[in-house]
Parts: sequence; structure tokens; C-alpha cells
Amino acid sequence: MMKNLIPYSVAVSALASTCLPLVMNAQTVIDETQLSRKNVLFIAVDDLKPLLGCYGDPVAQTPHIDRLSTRGTVFMSAYCQQAVSAATRASLLTGMCPDRTRVWDLKTLIRSQNPDVVTLPQYFKENGYRVAGIGKIYDPRSVDKQQDARSWSEEYMEHAQFINAGFEQPVMAQYQSPEIRGLYNKYHKEAQAKGMDKKNQIEKYIQKYVKPTTECTDVPDNAYNDGAIADGAVRFLTNCHSDKPFFLAVGFKKPHLPFCAPKKYWDLYHRETMPLATYRKKAVGSPEFAYHKCGELQLYTDIPSLISFSDIENVKIPDEKARELVHGYYACISYIDAQIGKIVEALEKSGCLNNTIIVLWGDHGWHLGDHGLWNKHTNFEQATHVPFLLIDPSSPAQKVTTPVEFLSIYPTLCDLAGLKKPLNLDGESLVEVVKGKKDVVNIKPYAVSQYPRVGKMGYSLRDGRYRYTVWLNWKDKKTDTTKILAEELYDYAKDPDETVNVAANSDYADALHQMKRYWEEYKKTRIVRNEK
Repeated sequence: MMKNLIPYSVAVSALASTCLPLVMNAQTVIDETQLSRKNVLFIAVDDLKPLLGCYGDPVAQTPHIDRLSTRGTVFMSAYCQQAVSAATRASLLTGMCPDRTRVWDLKTLIRSQNPDVVTLPQYFKENGYRVAGIGKIYDPRSVDKQQDARSWSEEYMEHAQFINAGFEQPVMAQYQSPEIRGLYNKYHKEAQAKGMDKKNQIEKYIQKYVKPTTECTDVPDNAYNDGAIADGAVRFLTNCHSDKPFFLAVGFKKPHLPFCAPKKYWDLYHRETMPLATYRKKAVGSPEFAYHKCGELQLYTDIPSLISFSDIENVKIPDEKARELVHGYYACISYIDAQIGKIVEALEKSGCLNNTIIVLWGDHGWHLGDHGLWNKHTNFEQATHVPFLLIDPSSPAQKVTTPVEFLSIYPTLCDLAGLKKPLNLDGESLVEVVKGKKDVVNIKPYAVSQYPRVGKMGYSLRDGRYRYTVWLNWKDKKTDTTKILAEELYDYAKDPDETVNVAANSDYADALHQMKRYWEEYKKTRIVRNEK
């Protein structure tokens, strides 16, 4: 459980505020600038949408994140740059929009397109921080085997070493139940008997038969990878005292599919009460290419036999299975919430809590049946709306409702840490917002996401009430802004489920005109660079 987060006594705080070693010899020399800088605890959560108590969700059991939220700024309307892991993480960690990183997929290496880019953790390393990482920070498909070696001042931590000693490594990096392990071993032997000898070949064979969407089994937290990741972070914080401030990046995999979590987290919820999407059709008047066929979900062995994905309008996962998936998603959220609680407790015990900036973000949202969609990969609200908490010890607790982008994280952290910002960042610093001195709307009143389809790119602008999505030709990875293929406009004040595209409705002419003004502004600042 997370302990009381109230400040320590003045005597303890005097030591804690700098995280100094408790014993220093006369020869120890410490840079006073280093001592005055705040530490950074940077927490990423894969596929986490804002189904959290602090975001008003009535179902989620997230006491640790909710408690953390009372210490700083909760951005209620934060949006990712692109609703797929590699692209959104590349954008956030470089401070550049996807059209500048040129990472729009799950196979492009960040440094193949941007060899000299200085990433967020790398920038802190170059400014004297001890920078360490564990878990999923970058998408591993977009970096080298060292998780972008230039980003870290010490070897990236392997979470496998922290798996509970009473358990083997999770099967396929996911499962721990004896039943799944038994089936895995059965099909592994069968694959070998068929003459397969390459690891990837064997794994593909096994996953044709063994890859369920959920697992509920009675194991300790650290039998799974995310519990081990938390334990690794706790060990770092237990030994974090140094003559340098630290930047610790911790990346959790859940609630990404498959939804595997210890049984005690499933037991927090009742399957029969799990909420199902209220609107499961395409929005009236929306273009076909705004949707997808739930390809990620199709990879799991307990799904394809249930339904056909040939027509998204007819994708109807049975309610019983849908409730199982929603149940699993919530169970994984509560599992991750508990891991975050352990880390913050360790931070407090280390004496560094009151001198550490904490950033918590989910890399993109997730469709749970709305519009007939599952997974992410769209420009709709459920895929792009993300949780973003920023706790600065010297700033007030507050909730900010104006839309913001992940691009603001890099410059904001620089400002809060007292570092000069790099000049090539696309995002606006929110430091004055975090300190309670300025409203976001005075900085930029809208956030932008984007998503590619074959030969098309959709740019989606979200202000406090509307979402305007414009679809353009996108050939050879270049955007043609001269011809609009389709437009979407949704009014969240009247239609929070995005059931009707009102772009062609004359009643919304003024709103459409304003959103198009934002679009013209965006083109001048970001799109034009992609056309050169």
C-alpha cells in the first residue's frame, strides 16, 4: 500500500530534498547546481485510456493513482499525437510531431530517420542527470537492442531478473497459468516434431493454438513482467542517493493485450456489471477509412471463431466475451495502479518524494467496443484521449480541462527542472499552467492527433468542444494538403459518443470555420516541414 504522502519533518526534509548520501567524506565534491535540481520519475503505461477514478470513472479501482493526482496537475483532456505505440512514443520522447520523426508505424527506427536527435532522457543525461530505465519506454521495434543506448547513462535494466524466484519466466512474455504453460510446451514439442527449428517459426506455430486474450490466475504481482518492472524501479529508488539528480523512466506493459493480471485484481470487479459500449456502429456520415478491422484483436485464438471482421459494421463480439475483455482491461489497470503505488512508496522512503517531479502518462487510448472497434489505431476520442498527470512538488494541485498534447511534456519537464529547452521542439511548455499562473487556452486552444491509412493521412484537431478531422492524400509518405478527401466534425457537448458527423450540417458552419482556422495554423507550423 502507498504510505502517507504528507511531507516529512523539517529535519528529514533537509536531507531528503537533495537525496544526498547520508555519509560524505571531506573529499566529496558536489556541484551546487546539481543539488538544486529536481529528480524526475517518468512513468509510461501502455494502452491506458483515462479509465481512472481521478478522471471520474465510476468503475475503476485506482486508489494509488487517484491519491497521486491530489498532489499535482491532472490534465483531463490530454491527447496523444498518434494512436499507436511506436509513433506516439517516438513523438513524445523526441518532442517532434510524427511528420518530423517520420515514425508512423511499428517498424521504423527513430534514429534511421533522425540520427542526431536528442531524446528527452538523453537531454537530461547531457545535463548531468543519472538517467536509468526499465520496462517499455520506447517501443522496442523503433530503437536498438539497448532501448536507444544514447538515452541512458547506465545499462538499461532487464526486468527478467526481478521475476519472482518461485516462478519461471512468463510464457510468451505474458502468461503464468499452468494450463497455458502446458499447452505451450505441447505445441512447442509438436512444432519441433514437424521439423521447425527457428525460434520465430516455432512461436508462430504455437500462437496459432495458444494465445488467449485474458488470463486470471492466483500468482504474486512479480510473477508477471509488470510486477518485476516495479520491483526493479523500487530497487533503483532504494539506492538512488547520489551526487547527481536522477531521471528514472519506468514503462508498464499492461493494460495492453492480453489482459493478464493476478486474480486479486480481477476480484475487485464483478463481470456482470462491466459496462459495455453504448454505441457500436459507425458514425453517420463518416468515411469508411476512418475505421479498421480490429486486426490486433484478431491475433488472439479465442476471438476469430466468434465473429467475422470482414465488415466492421457487423463486428459484434458477444456481450459475454465483451464483458470478459472489459473486465480484463479494468483488472490490468488496477494491477498497474498497485505497481505505481509501490514505486511512489519507495520514492517516499528514499527521502526524495518532495524533490521529485512525477510524470504519469498512457501512450494512447483504446476502443472497448465503441463504433464496433477494439484496440486503438484511429483518430476518434477513445483512441486519442489519454491520462496525463504531472506532479511538481512546488506547484498546486489542480485539474486542467483545456486540451493539451504529449508534445508539451518534453519542454515542460525542461522548464520544471531548470534546463534550457532545445530549440527544435514542436510542443509548447505548460510550466506556467502547472504552476497555476496561466490557462492552457492562452497557449494553444487545441490538440492534434493523426493517423495514416493506405494512401491517406487523417489529421484530427480537438478543442474544448469539437473534433475536426481532415483526410488528405498521403503518397510516398508525403502529405498533399491541396485536396481534402473527407472531413469529420463531432460535437461532444451534444454527441459525446461521436454518433453523427456534422461537418456538412449548416448549423455547424461557424464551428467548422473555426476548426478550419486551427487547421490552417497547424499546417503552417508543422505540415509544411513534411512537404519539403
